[in-house]
Amino acid sequence: MKSTVEKLSPTRVRINVEVPFTELEPEIDKAFKQLAKQIRLPGFRPGKAPRKLLEARVGRGAVLEQVVNDALPGRYSEAITAESLQPLGQPEIEITKLEDNEELVFTAEVDIRPEIDLPDFSALTLTVDAIEINDEDVNAELESLQKRFGTLTGVERAAETGDFVSIDLSATVNGEDVPEANTEGLSHEVGSGQLIDGLDEAIVGLKEGESRVFTTTLVAGGHAGQEAQVTVTVKSVKTRELPDLDDDFAQLASEFDTIDELREDLREKVAQVKRVQQAEQIRDKAIEQLLEQVDVPLPEKVVQAQIDDTLHNAIHGVDHDEEKFAEQLAEQGSSREEFDADNRSNAEKAIKTQLLMDAIADKLEIQVGQNDLTERLVLMSRQYGIEPQQLLQMLQQNNQLPAMFADVRRGLTVAAVVHGATVTDTEGNTVDTTEFFGPSEEQAAASAGEAEAAGGEDQEAVVEAAETPQVAAEAAAEDDDSK
Repeated sequence: MKSTVEKLSPTRVRINVEVPFTELEPEIDKAFKQLAKQIRLPGFRPGKAPRKLLEARVGRGAVLEQVVNDALPGRYSEAITAESLQPLGQPEIEITKLEDNEELVFTAEVDIRPEIDLPDFSALTLTVDAIEINDEDVNAELESLQKRFGTLTGVERAAETGDFVSIDLSATVNGEDVPEANTEGLSHEVGSGQLIDGLDEAIVGLKEGESRVFTTTLVAGGHAGQEAQVTVTVKSVKTRELPDLDDDFAQLASEFDTIDELREDLREKVAQVKRVQQAEQIRDKAIEQLLEQVDVPLPEKVVQAQIDDTLHNAIHGVDHDEEKFAEQLAEQGSSREEFDADNRSNAEKAIKTQLLMDAIADKLEIQVGQNDLTERLVLMSRQYGIEPQQLLQMLQQNNQLPAMFADVRRGLTVAAVVHGATVTDTEGNTVDTTEFFGPSEEQAAASAGEAEAAGGEDQEAVVEAAETPQVAAEAAAEDDDSK
């Protein structure tokens, strides 16, 4: 087999492949053996009919068609390997010559990973927000917990902001009833602003059984954008009574005995959330700086495929009804033009990030271990609420394991880039990145050395700690791929 490559653009090539018929003999034999099992000829046992008789029965052309269909995938893969190409997506194959007993010639156009000139990762300097934990943050968490254990009690007075009411709603436009706007027994927290404009103001001051009419603009349905006269009727008014923030509450709402212990635990939870946010900021800034420093040619067909996939998923929920989709966007304060522009921008950034991370991974020779894959599998299974083994089977059936492998490798790559960068916060403090990005190679090597010196169980424990996957970095890479 002979192959040559024409570079059509930095991200696309045409591969020309010539295959002598002598190399197709195994596929020809296989085709005739399959035909012999399928076709019954008088005087011959199943599978024993001679090739010439089979050829006379079905025709040489049909046999060659089967041979070519069987041969193309393998010959294409051989050409890709021989030319050291890294394809993106499926190829467009065209048979340009097929002469019986002479040769098969075909071309394959496919997008490939472009060559990228990479910067010096150690020169990256990242500044992120400092972690600040104040009493307001802790009090907000404590208040949220307090509300969860609150009780609703009916009151015989007019509704006030913060009350919980049960209401009936009806609406008319130009005197005509709007059936889809009518509802009964709807629960609502006064002042939450979660329903239509003007509703909270209309409810305040109403007692049980009282009604009020107000004017608002409808944002959904067939009358979206039109003014409507809405009637709200209060059916009941309840107030939320909150438990006292004391030791009894701490014992009720947590495993702690005192309110001070509960506060300290909530403070640590707030700190953990802010550390995660800081890690996400480190990741985002590292990627942004790299993208600013390099030129990443974009494979248009790959970008378009992601754009089409995102659009398909977006309109699937409205039965692919373009008008309903436009109405949905209008309700969100957007338009189809804005959606398409954002969709392309997000797709281009996501593809650029993936290509850049893959190029860096190759340069740094990033390897994905079994522990890395297992960690990602467990993380994903928790997100989907299924067992890891069940998720693994689903990924295998849908041929999604290669994509997961690529995501994990990109996450490890982000971690490696972060380890090479200088990371400080806005107060000038050096940020320890090991909690969410794992140890650097130097730290891992040092831990391994300590483990070897320690020996036995201590060695296994230290090595295991040194090989902890970079969960936050990998999850971050997965987020970028889904955007």
